[in-house]
Amino acid sequence: MFTHFRRAFIRSVLMTGGAVVAGSRHVFGAGTAGLPGKAVTGTKDSKNNWTCALTLNQDRKPVGGSATRLADAIRRGADLRIYTEFHHNEHIDTSSKNNELIREVADFRVTYLLDDHWVAGIINLRQPIEIPNGFGPRPSMSFFLYNQDGEQAIARPYLDGKPVTGKKGSSALDDHHDMPKYHQFDSWDSGTNAPSSNFVYDFDTYKFWVCDDWEEVYSNTADGHTVSGSVEALAEAFAQGREVKVGIRGLCNDISENTDAGIAHEVFVQCGSCYYYTQARQFCAASQPVVRVHPAIPLKYKSEEWDFGWLMPRSDGFVARWLLDPYTLQFRRSEGNYAIRWFVR
Repeated sequence: MFTHFRRAFIRSVLMTGGAVVAGSRHVFGAGTAGLPGKAVTGTKDSKNNWTCALTLNQDRKPVGGSATRLADAIRRGADLRIYTEFHHNEHIDTSSKNNELIREVADFRVTYLLDDHWVAGIINLRQPIEIPNGFGPRPSMSFFLYNQDGEQAIARPYLDGKPVTGKKGSSALDDHHDMPKYHQFDSWDSGTNAPSSNFVYDFDTYKFWVCDDWEEVYSNTADGHTVSGSVEALAEAFAQGREVKVGIRGLCNDISENTDAGIAHEVFVQCGSCYYYTQARQFCAASQPVVRVHPAIPLKYKSEEWDFGWLMPRSDGFVARWLLDPYTLQFRRSEGNYAIRWFVR
């Protein structure tokens, strides 16, 4: 089963254009309808479309931009990348004498807007690597999660099919005595196929970069009624080669049977292949991998409160879901109807 899954999973990631992002050996290292067109104010490089909406210092205090600017950009569908700085022998290899400063930029392809004001992002395409030499010891997905206040988390579904040695639930904290900048809050499901934890690593700086050039061209209610724009405008834009992204409201309301639905939220993810039925005037798309997490502020991983998989959203509010149980890597089909906003670039 695991061999079949790994092959299918690799094919799916390749089809979505997955990219590997640099990281660390220590497996830790993310409303209302928006209006397109208004740029985020902040530090901007005139040579590209990325703008720094928020900067935090090592104490995770704002020193530039604002959380409001960041939330406004994400609400408009903006892409998110987060820049951090750390030293090699503090974060990568604590036994090394190399104190070289390392700069990292991570790509958060899945973004959350929680309660219409709080931003979190999740890395959805990354395999763990051991910089600067290669990959980590076991194949897995590195679903790093960053909140706008610098709180971080990691969920790691393994892909190699090794036997599990632990049980679901709260676990003992890991030993990080050699990393004084690492502060682990909790640990979940240690020894299973999908361990996770929430923590803070005191990076020297945090910069939340956004690419705020998406245009909202259509919005529908959960039962398929048009809120704004038109399906025809969406179809015309995609036929001209423009990229497509969706913002889906309430996607994670059913993530856990052990808790309530959580707070209001919108999940943004870019789509790959898209299709338009010209007579039925119906648009549908295939999403990149989505990591679903029980919605809360700050966004956190917890035992049995997250999963991942693929979506097929449709312009009438229908969403087909092809999700995996991270503990067993078994696929399951489900579906729902959601309010969706459609963006193009």
